Amino acid sequence: METAYAKSNYRAPEIAHRYGPNVHLLDDPLSLTQLARLCARETGQPHVGRLVRTLYERLSEVVLAAEFPRVRIDVPTRMVSSSPSAVYRGVAIGPSTKAVSVGIARAGTMPSQVVYDLLNEVLDPQGVRQDHLFMSRTTDNDGRVTGASWHDAKIGGDVDGRIIVIPDPMGATGSSVASAISHYKTKIGGTPAKCITMHLMVTPEYVKRVLSVHPDTIIYALRLDRGLSPPEVLETVPGTRWDEERGLDEHQYIVPGAGGVGELLNNAWV
Repeated sequence: METAYAKSNYRAPEIAHRYGPNVHLLDDPLSLTQLARLCARETGQPHVGRLVRTLYERLSEVVLAAEFPRVRIDVPTRMVSSSPSAVYRGVAIGPSTKAVSVGIARAGTMPSQVVYDLLNEVLDPQGVRQDHLFMSRTTDNDGRVTGASWHDAKIGGDVDGRIIVIPDPMGATGSSVASAISHYKTKIGGTPAKCITMHLMVTPEYVKRVLSVHPDTIIYALRLDRGLSPPEVLETVPGTRWDEERGLDEHQYIVPGAGGVGELLNNAWV
């Protein structure tokens, strides 16, 4: 019996860092190329939308392959009529896995749809759901982010045993994501199997905030942005001098960043 595919140890390539085992900063030159194009000043719609979709298609494939349960399958192929050995025996993503993709308006709406579509293709759609949260930053008189304000939510049921996936392009302060995870853990019935966040980019501040509130959260990102850190800190492995790393300007926008991705995706500048 074939043994080469009896198990899978798949992990995506990652850059070195010291943020802990729950943080995955992908080492993907193709995605970094497309992300740099997305962030460029001259890039607007329709290219922004196409790039965000492409990047989340790639990122969602990585997350499902790395984080979702695997099972043994035996699938006869079309050749089985001529050869009884024509059966694929090996691992696959467990189709009975239950999952919910969470769209945080505005920037997370389209990425959540991308993830939701893939979940429906790979898993039993009866166990797949998409929820929608309507939140915005709250700021003080100096424009600094103080938290996240809830406006509304459409949540389709409990989360017991489900994998919660939150695809939010910009992991800046962590306020919205931390608030969303807290809501699912304390206000919605059941205990989730995992909480996974998926980002185009994150800051050191984001990683620290989310893990300080929810240390079991699994964070995936295509890029770490810490561009306002001192030059000597930028020469260190990320996380080595975490307290000195800085990726947010005085208005809590990411540097290098991409500007307001929610604004760009929707051509709405308010």
